[in-house]
Amino acid sequence: MLKMSSLFLRTLRDDPSDASVASHKLLVRAGYIRPIAAGIFSWLPLGVIALRNVERVIRDEMDKAGFQEVHFPALLPKDPYEKSNRWEEYGPALFRLQDRKGSDYLLGPTHEEMFTLMVKSEYSSYKDLPLSIYQIQTKYRDEARPRSGIIRGREFIMKDSYSFDLDDAGLEASYQKHRAAYVTTFNRLGLKFNIVSAVSGAMGGSKSEEFLAPSPTGEDTYVLCPKCGYAANVEAMVSKVSKVSKQEIAKAPEMELLDTPDTPTIESLVAVMNQKYQANVSASDTLKNILLVADGQVVSILIPGDRQLDLKRVEANLAGVKELRLFEDGDFAKNPGLVKGYVGPQDAKKLGIKLYADPSIVIGSHWITGANIKNKHMRYVTHGRDFNVDGFIEAVEINQGDPCPSCDSPIIIDRAIEIGHIFQLGRKYAQALDLTVLDSQGKSQVVTMGSYGIGVTRALAAIAEQSHDEIGIIWPDEIAPAKVHLVATGREDEPFIQAERIGKELEAKGISVMIDDRREASPGVKFKDAELIGNPYILIFGKSLAQGQVEFRIRRSGEKSEIALGEITSHLVKLLG
Repeated sequence: MLKMSSLFLRTLRDDPSDASVASHKLLVRAGYIRPIAAGIFSWLPLGVIALRNVERVIRDEMDKAGFQEVHFPALLPKDPYEKSNRWEEYGPALFRLQDRKGSDYLLGPTHEEMFTLMVKSEYSSYKDLPLSIYQIQTKYRDEARPRSGIIRGREFIMKDSYSFDLDDAGLEASYQKHRAAYVTTFNRLGLKFNIVSAVSGAMGGSKSEEFLAPSPTGEDTYVLCPKCGYAANVEAMVSKVSKVSKQEIAKAPEMELLDTPDTPTIESLVAVMNQKYQANVSASDTLKNILLVADGQVVSILIPGDRQLDLKRVEANLAGVKELRLFEDGDFAKNPGLVKGYVGPQDAKKLGIKLYADPSIVIGSHWITGANIKNKHMRYVTHGRDFNVDGFIEAVEINQGDPCPSCDSPIIIDRAIEIGHIFQLGRKYAQALDLTVLDSQGKSQVVTMGSYGIGVTRALAAIAEQSHDEIGIIWPDEIAPAKVHLVATGREDEPFIQAERIGKELEAKGISVMIDDRREASPGVKFKDAELIGNPYILIFGKSLAQGQVEFRIRRSGEKSEIALGEITSHLVKLLG
């Protein structure tokens, strides 16, 4: 029984000054976590209990699915990550360190390499497969901007599991098995979620899906089609574009140089085109050239003038790039051939610029764009004739009402917290680390892998984000530090005696209990703490005890009722199943 008179707990009445999301505010105020440094938190007893409850549910579902638990250290040697090329690929997000002998190590951001080497050391035959193993362990990533409390920290707990199969059919079966286990897990955690298509990013591999918990403060943006059910992270949404024939390219007029003074923006350009040249054009007829620096290389991303660039989409779809940033004034000084506000794609190759286009910049389309001369633009600059791109990447910011790539219906956009991500990794890590088995013919075959992650600390925060009100957290039964919160009030001994007696009866029935047995705290303080802490059911032992009654409150609905003292235990046993 958790007794508040001795529990290591202090609740706070005011929100922490640096907290911007509900979970951060409430978990600190209710005494679950405390900040240590940017993106790093300590866990108090209530936080540990709630966190272990999340882990228990995850572990239970992983075990039911037949996956086996292992455990790795967080401190890892450089060599396996160098072989997989992720020592470099991870860039500045990786915590790197050296021991006293000068040997390189890292704090594990994820453990594909370690799992691969573990299986390689133990298995050598196709008869050993399929295999799925998992761990629940602390991970480390040097986030550039740790924020939102435990949603995006630099130290966090994650469940990562990996499947090992002989062929792609086996990988698909393992993937679906993990997918089903995730659905059951998140349902038990009381989370509302959507499963959406995603990009694999630094993880590599082919098929990838995210489990997203809708939340207005979520960092992930995803799209849904109400008509056909299409769902994808914005980074993974594929644009549906038209095609232009070679005959249409031939029909495009020759490029025309135009005098366009003081037009460094799309708005000013459209105004001059319509006033000076009676062109009757809109922003959608113009072409933006967004200049970036990708690992030191100048890159231009072409998008229609009426759309905004989504840098996250570019980062997700620009393969192999470790560091990406927008062009700055100093970059223009180093590249005098690029005139700020008047850049066009027609001279990209001559200037040594790598050119990428959003899929909406179809071959054969012609545009008004910069002439690479101050106060000058070009008209009828045609893709496929006047410039060619090095590749197409999804780059524009997705807007509400954009056409669904599956059925053309308008899509809707929502925000969410990523709570799980599953990947079909394929053979990337097995090839890098030489994980092979002998098949039925005695031939060596590279094993194919899947990777499946759940953010444990993040899931806890997502529950708090989805399940709270203006007075505190509202935990689901499975996650709460205690299912029942007993509040003894007044100065007489009887409420305290009866509360402890009922608490022992409930615990004997397997129902976890927290009891506010503090003598010095006022009833108002006790009620506020009970509501803030968020256990699902509250029993108040107060004035009505004289009539043999106890007030019963359901935290989620706010419903209040009176229950006879002798019926409390049976009522809660029935309620909690």
